[in-house]
Amino acid sequence: MKKSADSDELSSRKFGLSQLQELEARLLHLEQRDPSSPYYRGSDPVSLPHGMPPRRRFMLGAMAALGTAGAHSAATAATPGAIERTVPPDATKIQGVGVAVDDGGYGGRSQFETEVRTRYATKTTESSWSFTPLQNSMGIVTPSGLHYERHHGGIATIDPTTHQLYVHGMVKQAKKFSIAHIKRYPMLSRLMFMECSGNGLTEWAKPTLKTVQGTHGLTSTSEWVGVPLSTILNEVGLRPGAKWLLAEGGDAAVMTRSIPIEKAMKDCLLAYGQNGEAIRPEQGYPLRLMVPGYEGNMAIKWLRRLEISDTPFMTREETSKYTDLMPDGTALQFSFLMEAKSVITYPSGEMLLQEPGFYEISGLAWSGRGTIKRVEVSVDGGKNWRDAILHDPVLPICHTRFTLPWEWSGQEAILQSRCTDETGYVQPTIKQLADERGLSSVYHLNGIQSWKVAASGEVSNVHHY
Repeated sequence: MKKSADSDELSSRKFGLSQLQELEARLLHLEQRDPSSPYYRGSDPVSLPHGMPPRRRFMLGAMAALGTAGAHSAATAATPGAIERTVPPDATKIQGVGVAVDDGGYGGRSQFETEVRTRYATKTTESSWSFTPLQNSMGIVTPSGLHYERHHGGIATIDPTTHQLYVHGMVKQAKKFSIAHIKRYPMLSRLMFMECSGNGLTEWAKPTLKTVQGTHGLTSTSEWVGVPLSTILNEVGLRPGAKWLLAEGGDAAVMTRSIPIEKAMKDCLLAYGQNGEAIRPEQGYPLRLMVPGYEGNMAIKWLRRLEISDTPFMTREETSKYTDLMPDGTALQFSFLMEAKSVITYPSGEMLLQEPGFYEISGLAWSGRGTIKRVEVSVDGGKNWRDAILHDPVLPICHTRFTLPWEWSGQEAILQSRCTDETGYVQPTIKQLADERGLSSVYHLNGIQSWKVAASGEVSNVHHY
């Protein structure tokens, strides 16, 4: 297949990059003045009570909501997802807030927790994406409110009582299913990661963004609950020769992708639940197709139609978009799989190690091929490697938390991680990928990330081979 570079994707990347860097710098400026943050660089001249200044929470929430547009229209000083409350001098001397007094029956997080997604500053908010703050992640599950987003036509608002899933094409009996009907089938619950194929697209040629949220934040793990797609396909009956399935979303972009029937029958999921509650609107409420281990754009949100065929459908999203341009001008099409990848989340870019001594290196590893079997960590730029500890649960097609104890001497260090999955695939370097694929493709970057720790303790994003 011959094609030119994806001009829309590249132009939006150029448009948004400087603005994203500006937003990242503004967020870092606030983090660097918070004593509880790993980015802390020094206290404010004026000491404020209760730790983090309310103005800092105000700015964080405003910038997360508005991207680079500024904070002028934010309505509250509280962190998004929290209620601002007065902190008493001694909480043991005064009654706390009553049950369901001011949360409306739906709980929130502490007003002192400030993690938010940051939006890539594309030309429109409807066609854009936001990054999970991996630097502050705990364990492997991403809170629903921090799960990364990618939208092509904005977040659709759909009434689940009227939404229908149509299944037709090369089937024995075409049918439509309501959400209530789908929920009558036996359910399946599964922890699994999702990753945008553009995760790290700014980092191919040179280190560009400063934080791990910017370089790797387009991946998240949730518990997804739903019905195996095979259940519905068996219900309608596949005709002989059926090989492909078209999944179509009910958003303004009418997002569509072709999926092999073999994959659809193997492990795809019609998800209506996420992390113990209904799936979020930004994640496809009321119904999303989950395609484990494949690039995130194939997990069609607001799923409304499945069409069965004997050939792929050659939609816009698999011809003009989401193909990998090679050095000879050809493009890899249907490069579905997200290969094994890992990243150190602590310490990571723009953090500051306050003094030499003991630190626990921590990070995440994942593979669309299956289970992570090994993670190695180097503190000297790949000269020597040590096996990291893999923390349970270690599950297939799921984030895996790894740690390694490290005694920092106060000298310069280069921190790297590389993972191996159950198929024996070993995470490559960025240079190996660039040598093979060139620098025209923006997708599927799974190269080894390097963080340089200076003698001052400052951590920065570097390329080191």
